[in-house]
Amino acid sequence: MKPVDGHLDASQLKTYSIHDRNSLVSGDDFARPWHKGGDFNTFLDTLPSILAGTDIRAVIQAVAAAARHRHLVCFAMGGHVIKTGMPPVIIDLMEKQIITLIAMNGSGIIHDLEVAMVGKTSEDVAGSLSDGSFGMAKETADCLNQAIARAKKKGMGLGRAVGEMILALDLPYQHLSLTAAGARLNLPVTVHVALGTDILHMHPRFDGAACGQASLHDFKTFAAQISRLEKGVFINAGSAVILPEVFLKAVTLARNLGHSVDDFTTVNLDFIRHYRPMTNVVNRPAKGKAKGYSIVGHHELLIPMIAAGIIESL
Repeated sequence: MKPVDGHLDASQLKTYSIHDRNSLVSGDDFARPWHKGGDFNTFLDTLPSILAGTDIRAVIQAVAAAARHRHLVCFAMGGHVIKTGMPPVIIDLMEKQIITLIAMNGSGIIHDLEVAMVGKTSEDVAGSLSDGSFGMAKETADCLNQAIARAKKKGMGLGRAVGEMILALDLPYQHLSLTAAGARLNLPVTVHVALGTDILHMHPRFDGAACGQASLHDFKTFAAQISRLEKGVFINAGSAVILPEVFLKAVTLARNLGHSVDDFTTVNLDFIRHYRPMTNVVNRPAKGKAKGYSIVGHHELLIPMIAAGIIESL
C-alpha cells in the first residue's frame, strides 16, 4: 500500500483477536493480598507466579529436594554475606544437614574470625584509608597467621584450620562462626584466596606460600565435592569473580575425570547481575538437564526467606 499524502494508509491494517493471542502474563499468576494470621507457606503462595516469584519457589524446592535425598548443597559466598548478618541462618542450615558444603573467598575468614573473636566486624574503610590504618588490626592478622601456620603444619585446608583454631581458642562468639561450625560438624568449609586482595596479606608475618598451599588444598576438596553435584544445588551469594571462576574450574575438572555432573541446579543471589556469576554459574554450566536461576536482591532479605521456605518444605 502506497503512502497517501506522505502518511502510511492504515485502513487495511491486519489485526487479530486478543482471545487468540498467546499472552505471557495471566491474572491467575498475580500476587494475592495477605490476610492476617497466615503462616510462611501461605505467604510464599501469595507471591506472583511471575519472574522472581516463580524462581524463588523453584530454588526452594530444588534445595529441599536435594536435602531430602542427601545430595550436595553448596553455599558459596562473598564476605558481604557475613556482614549482612547471615551466619546464624546459614549455620542452622548446616546443622540441619541441608547445606553440606560452604565455600568462601579470602575476605570470608577475616569477617568470620572477627565476629567469633569480638562479636563485630567490618571497619570504616573510608575513615581509615586516609591515614594508612585500614586493615591493620593486630589480633585479626595474628590469629589468621596462626591458622595458616596450623594448616601448614597439619597439611590441612585453610577453612578447617581457621575453624579448629576458633574452637581451640574458645573464642566467645564462636557460635556465630561458619568455619567453627564446619569444624564442629565435620562439614567442609573451603577458602579460595586471591593473594593481594585481603588485609591479611599486608602484614609482615603473612606466609604467602603456606596460605597458597592451604587454599590449593581447599580447591581440591571443593572440586571433589563438586564431582558429587549431580541432582544437587550450587548457590553463589555475593561473589562477583572468585567463586564463579573456582566453580567453573571444579566443574570442568570433575567432568574431565569422568564424573557425571549434568543434572543440577545453580543459583546466583546478589544486589545486581554481574558478568561472571551470570556466565559461569547461571548460564555456562546449566546446559541440558541443569537449570540456572538468578534472583536479584539483598542478602539480608533473600537468604532468610529462602531458608525459611526450605525448612517449611522439609
